[in-house]
Amino acid sequence: MKKILFVTSEAHPLLKTGGLADVSGSLPKALAELSQDVRLIIPKYHALKTFNDVRFLCSLRVDNRQVDLLETQMPDSEVKVLLLDYPDFYGRPGNPYVDADGDSWPDNAERFALFCRIAVEVGMDRAGLDWQPDIIHCNDWQSGLVPALLSLEENPPPSVFTIHNMAYQGLFPAESIRGINLPGQLWHPDGVEFHQMLSFIKGGLVYADHITTVSPTYALEIQTPAFGYGLEGLLQHRKDDLTGIINGIDIDLWNPQDDPLIPQPYQAKTLAKKQSNKSELQQHFALPVDADVPLFGLIGRLVDQKGIDLIIDCLPEMMTMPLQFVLLGAGEKDYERRLQNIADLFADKMAVTVGYNEPLAHLIEAGADVFLMPSRFEPCGLNQMYSQRYGTLPIVRKTGGLADTVVDALPHTIADNTATGFVFNDASASSLLEAIKRTLMAYSDKKAWAKIQANAMKADFSWQYSAEQYLKLYRSL
Repeated sequence: MKKILFVTSEAHPLLKTGGLADVSGSLPKALAELSQDVRLIIPKYHALKTFNDVRFLCSLRVDNRQVDLLETQMPDSEVKVLLLDYPDFYGRPGNPYVDADGDSWPDNAERFALFCRIAVEVGMDRAGLDWQPDIIHCNDWQSGLVPALLSLEENPPPSVFTIHNMAYQGLFPAESIRGINLPGQLWHPDGVEFHQMLSFIKGGLVYADHITTVSPTYALEIQTPAFGYGLEGLLQHRKDDLTGIINGIDIDLWNPQDDPLIPQPYQAKTLAKKQSNKSELQQHFALPVDADVPLFGLIGRLVDQKGIDLIIDCLPEMMTMPLQFVLLGAGEKDYERRLQNIADLFADKMAVTVGYNEPLAHLIEAGADVFLMPSRFEPCGLNQMYSQRYGTLPIVRKTGGLADTVVDALPHTIADNTATGFVFNDASASSLLEAIKRTLMAYSDKKAWAKIQANAMKADFSWQYSAEQYLKLYRSL
């Protein structure tokens, strides 16, 4: 049995802003189910929800700050959760990273440096818990200083650093190093300095014993200038210590057979029942209820990364096609406004809900025929896996985890029962439109469509496989 300290800045269902929370909520649980002793450490934000009793463990004094460590448990799991309680930093209402205007909290360097220091105290068994991990598994820039600080310790546990998205690096002005008391031996171009700025992510990339990322294709992509954000040289240098392990999904939470959030559960054998969810979805968005018209769905952040501009460029032509389109998401105000304007013009074909709504997300996955995911880059992606599980065929761009999890519907893949969706190459509206037209043609062949749906619903995206890969990696360290 391995003792694993899992360091993360968010975890579902305690707190979620993005895909990191899904991974941090599921992977520790899957590891615990493989009989590992996993403890998760996370700041106790104002918005964090606990589902079990919370008890006081100890107080620690770090950088002249008195910090309390509390303990609770992940719901329906053996995973213990260590909560870092310091209200001045984490007790603010709202988002853990940004204020009400969407601007980063000005003291984020101090907030997450403190988080990293406490994780190191726990990792070195200096928190009075009488528990020292065999492995410290850090996630994204917020925990990047942990491997760096561990490098200064005597006989530290090995560390793994997982990149969930290279676009977010935790970059701060050089003067931040004074505010966080950064040890001088870490401040140099081969350490955490990046073009005279402090880079949290470099702490993980330089000093962790092993680096992972969330899909094999993304592990290759981040070694190129297009996806490496200036750190591709460092990643090439460490390529022998870099592994891509595809994320799993929570197959209990995303299961059309017993999903409490959809009106009509179904499975591959009873695919005809999916139609009830489609009708419900059309009614929800006040679209004409029509069983035969293909219904396209999208759930996601309305930002460039997700290819939202490509969809907006395609919409005038899409609105001339026999299809309906529903969208749930929030992001850049300009995209929200433009999408809403088009939806207002074509109220019988398109509808938009700005924001996030978990029950509606499940209804879209269950009720749509097609899921649009034309991302410019996608380290792993989850919705393309949810969609396949619900027999809702994804249209994806060939990048990152999308390339690793969706098999394009071509004559030979349809014939050999491996096709699970539709894949296009270029990040352009014309390439996306071609994929949409190809999808409409496939939809008109009901027999072939049902065959692709059945393939998609059989795909195994459970966390068990990913957890076994991580466990193998931990043992190798």
